[in-house]
Amino acid sequence: MPPLRILDDRQRELLFLRPPRRIVSLVPSDTLNVVALGAADRLVGRTRYCDPVAAAVEVGGTKDVDVDAVARLMPDLILANQEENSRAHLEQLAQLSLPLLVSFPKTVAEGLSHLARLAKILETHARDLLRRGYAAMAEAEAALRARRPLRAFVPIWMDPLMTLNGQTYMSDALRLGGGENVFADRQRLYPLSADLGQAVPRPAGTRDTRYPRVTLEEVAQREPQIVLLPDEPHPFSEEDADVFRRALPSARVVRCGGRDFSWYGAQSVEGLPRLRALIGSLR
Repeated sequence: MPPLRILDDRQRELLFLRPPRRIVSLVPSDTLNVVALGAADRLVGRTRYCDPVAAAVEVGGTKDVDVDAVARLMPDLILANQEENSRAHLEQLAQLSLPLLVSFPKTVAEGLSHLARLAKILETHARDLLRRGYAAMAEAEAALRARRPLRAFVPIWMDPLMTLNGQTYMSDALRLGGGENVFADRQRLYPLSADLGQAVPRPAGTRDTRYPRVTLEEVAQREPQIVLLPDEPHPFSEEDADVFRRALPSARVVRCGGRDFSWYGAQSVEGLPRLRALIGSLR
C-alpha cells in the first residue's frame, strides 16, 4: 500500500503507511461500519453503547471516554465524532499523538461518503454496500418527488423538551424517509429563557444552535401530522407518548427505533427503507 493521505471532517490530515490493524471506535455508528466492512477482527476497543464485538474491550461511553484505556490499547486508528464525543477527550487523545479520525456527517449522503472513506483506509471492499446505500437514497428522492411529505415532529429529549433543526443528520434521514421536519428552520437560542420565548436572545457565538429547546405549545403551533419518538438518545416511554397525544390530538404519535435516524453509514443501507416504511404506514 502506498502512503495514503486522508482528511477527516475537521480537515485534519492523517497519513497511513499501511491499513490500520488496531482500531478503537468511540462511535456506535463507526463500530457498525467497521463490522459491515468485514474488519471486526481489527476492533480492539469500543464504547459501552456500541454493539458487542468479540475482540474489543470497553473504553467508557461516548461522552466519558477513558483516555488512558484507549492509549493502552496502542491503536493505529481511533474513530471519533465531533458531535458524539466530548471535545476535551478528543483533544487529550490528539495531544498523545494518537491517530484520530473525526467524522461529522450532517446528511445521509455524507454518512455514506464517510463509509467509503473508511473502506479506503482499511483497504476493504465496499462496492456492493455503497451501491445499495446510494440506491436506497435514489429511491427515497424519487418517492419525495411523487408524494408530499408528512409534517413531522421528532423530539430528542423530554425534559427539557428538545428537537432538531434542518442542519442535522437526523433531519436529513427524516426527509428521505418521507417526513418534513416542522422545526427545520428553528435555531437554538441562548439563554434558555430566550429559547422558550421568555427573553431577548444573546449572540450564540460558537455554540451549537441545531438542537432547540421548545414547548408543547410551540409544537402545537407547528401542526405536525406525525410525532416520532425514537428510543435514543432519549428512551421515550409510553407515558411520554401519552403527553404528546393529549397535547396534539390530531397527530399520529408513534414510538420507534432511533438507530435508523442517527446512525450514519452502513446503518442507512437498510435503515432508510425502514424509515420510509414506518412513515408510509402513518399516511
